[in-house]
Amino acid sequence: MMAGLFRLIWYAFLAYLIYAVIRFFSRTGQKTGPRPAPKSGREAGLMVKDEVCNTYLPREDAVREVQGGKELFFCSQECRKKFLESRKESPRPASPSP
Repeated sequence: MMAGLFRLIWYAFLAYLIYAVIRFFSRTGQKTGPRPAPKSGREAGLMVKDEVCNTYLPREDAVREVQGGKELFFCSQECRKKFLESRKESPRPASPSP
């Protein structure tokens, strides 16, 4: 009785081993192509720097502000508000004309 149980376990183990070997070799022949481009059209994971607290965060999570043709990024509305208030207090001097 015990010998029959051990024989059944042994055959099940051999069947699994054969299955694993076949599966391994069937995957090695497959070629992997290039990764597909991100759906958003932008580079995924592009990091930008907050102008106030100098924190880096993903571009898609940043609060965006355009000033003077330059795109600025902030980690929160609070940092954006601090930046805008500091601009009001100390405006940039006008560039000298030639």
